[in-house]
Amino acid sequence: MEASADAGAAAAAAAARTLRWAGRAGHLGGFPRAAVFAAVGAFAKAYASLLNTTTVHNADALLRLVSARPPGTPLLTVSNHMSTVDDPLMWGFKGFPISDAKLGRWVLTAEDICFRNVVMSYMFRLGKCVPITRGGGIYQEHMNEALDVLINGDWLHSFPEGKIAQDDEPIRRLKWGTASLIVRAPVTPIVLPIVHSGFEKVMPENLFFGRRPPVPLWGKKIDIIIGDPIEFDMASLKQEASAVPHDSSSERKGWPIITPDGLEEAAQRWLYQKMSDKIQSVMERLRKKLLNLKQH
Repeated sequence: MEASADAGAAAAAAAARTLRWAGRAGHLGGFPRAAVFAAVGAFAKAYASLLNTTTVHNADALLRLVSARPPGTPLLTVSNHMSTVDDPLMWGFKGFPISDAKLGRWVLTAEDICFRNVVMSYMFRLGKCVPITRGGGIYQEHMNEALDVLINGDWLHSFPEGKIAQDDEPIRRLKWGTASLIVRAPVTPIVLPIVHSGFEKVMPENLFFGRRPPVPLWGKKIDIIIGDPIEFDMASLKQEASAVPHDSSSERKGWPIITPDGLEEAAQRWLYQKMSDKIQSVMERLRKKLLNLKQH
């Protein structure tokens, strides 16, 4: 009984801290959200289009899907993660409607960084940010919030590497959370890969005595490449996953069985790894293509 009460109190504290209600479109008539998108959009435009030089390859692929994809079809963009300002600056390039709160992306953000107090929680909620608890697992309550975004047919952005990496190395092994959202969404989202470079110079992690600069830097070159949608034959993948031998050693993890497909934990693990490997492979090819374009 005492443990249950403690869990309830912890859940209530988390809800109070993360202020999900502030992220609703109708909160105060939508005016606070519109104001935040206008301000952040102006900031991103200034840094991406005026203070730095940004080159975007295949921008039309993103613009088309953001503005005119089939009704009810969710969009899931995935990218590498090079700095704390990747989002929103990566959307600040010329021609992109970053100040449009209705079209704007939802984005997965680290709870311990962006939701540290009520004021920050309120602002990031207005900016359509979904908090993710590090180490909370792919079935944490906040991931259900992210799933709701896809169920509503909206646009969600994810950094599937799960952490910032500022060295110019191959795409790292992806976390399974992004794949789990694709699998659980009732309508399979359009998965669009994006790779960028240059933000690690705009906001370096170790500039002043091992700290980030107080504001983003300027005079840098930013390159962004947008790939083609990644296709997933979910029916075939789920059928393959269902044939994976049951692993009784994984039962202690307590993962829920995915319905209506009835996929147990061993099947889920196989499926998420298979899909994550495919996304990682596509992003790595895109990274090499961007590197080649920068050299010519």
